Amino acid sequence: MKTTFKTEKINGVEIFYREAGDRNRPTLVLLHGYPTSSHMYRNLIKDLSHKYHLIAPDYPGYGRSEQPPISEFAYTFDNFSKIIGALLDKLDIQKYSLYLMDYGAPVGFRIASANPEKIDSLIVQNGCAYEEGLEAFWDPIKAYWKNINDKEAENTLRGFHDANGLKWQYTHNVPDPSVVSPDNWEIDLRHLERPENGAIQLALFYDYRTNVPLYPSWQQYFRDYQPEMLIVYGKDDYIFPGSGAEAFKKDVKNLEFHLFETGHFALESHGEEISAIIEDFLDRKVK
Repeated sequence: MKTTFKTEKINGVEIFYREAGDRNRPTLVLLHGYPTSSHMYRNLIKDLSHKYHLIAPDYPGYGRSEQPPISEFAYTFDNFSKIIGALLDKLDIQKYSLYLMDYGAPVGFRIASANPEKIDSLIVQNGCAYEEGLEAFWDPIKAYWKNINDKEAENTLRGFHDANGLKWQYTHNVPDPSVVSPDNWEIDLRHLERPENGAIQLALFYDYRTNVPLYPSWQQYFRDYQPEMLIVYGKDDYIFPGSGAEAFKKDVKNLEFHLFETGHFALESHGEEISAIIEDFLDRKVK
């Protein structure tokens, strides 16, 4: 099933998305992380589109979606969730599974907890809903939350998405970095080098503080609705470590749990294994 590349104007912003598979089959919505785009799902889309309908959007300011000026658009996780929800409504996708990775987790958990009747299942890959998952990597970000004028913290955060920081995110704690295509960070860097994009990334680092107070409500959603959930985590990720994955066990009964000996972008090193697990999971859980 060929992947198509489309845009829709959502709340005044051109949103780019990848789509593949038969729309009459169950839908899996793929929500990307920082600092990448729907490009991170290119292989997974090919692997699953023979059985499932897949949608992978780019958030505003990421990938090939429009980047409105920061003075005219709120770069917040709350706004991103509204954009993605409105996109799904416009495409008339009323029932779906969510794949949540990194920034995709706070976007997707907002959507899922507000619309539990629409959720078939949740697939979580290195995305957080528990404070246990915010370890040492988050120290400079927490310092930035306390003082947005902290220049030392700001310089550290800027380094996460420069050329070296991008490569580090893709290769750190990957047993064999040679399996990770350099195209990943080169493509990300092209989008991140757009004028004003650095300020957008800092705005989202700062806004991430709004996610943490929502963790208890997301955990209550897990307890109340017990969504079918699949964990496919790179356990050696320095950004969202395996401890954050373990925390889901406290509240989710319908949990299938897989850790891989790799880092942040687990699909790059273990894509074939993860896609096979996802296919099996969806075959059993989604009608």
